Amino acid sequence: MGQVKNVLVLCTGNSARSVLGEVLINELGQGRFRAYSAGSQPTGKPNPFAVELLDGLGYDTSYVRSKSWDEFSGDGAVTMDYVIIVCSSAAGETCPYWAGAPVSAHWGIPDPAGAGETDEENRAAFRLAHQRMKARVEAFLALPLDDMDTAAQKAALQKIGQELEGAA
Repeated sequence: MGQVKNVLVLCTGNSARSVLGEVLINELGQGRFRAYSAGSQPTGKPNPFAVELLDGLGYDTSYVRSKSWDEFSGDGAVTMDYVIIVCSSAAGETCPYWAGAPVSAHWGIPDPAGAGETDEENRAAFRLAHQRMKARVEAFLALPLDDMDTAAQKAALQKIGQELEGAA
């Protein structure tokens, strides 16, 4: 196995979609990747429906917290290999400088937070967001990244965001 690749999953609030992405990459990546999540305007805590869903699936969420993307920019920050933006509003924002010029892509997924009027409707929205994120993560993990140059990696990651169900 090669060097562990670092992945940063970004969204505005860092409470729902980016948290789902972080946990899925860490769990399904089987040690090949180390994922982190952050937001441009973090809510300060992960959405309880996201944590409930992930816990119910048997995933470790003990390390998940809502944090600013500023933690991952500047001196001393973890160097990212990939930056994946999972919401439309963060995709339009000016991102900080990421050391190492990581490959970036946009994987738009509708926000499940507050999508329903009842708890069960909200849980259903989180299940759908999880399904969409899992399909993208599995496609990402299946790529022969070590055999691809940077341009090919970027194109492949963008294609994942554009072609899979639920792309924004």
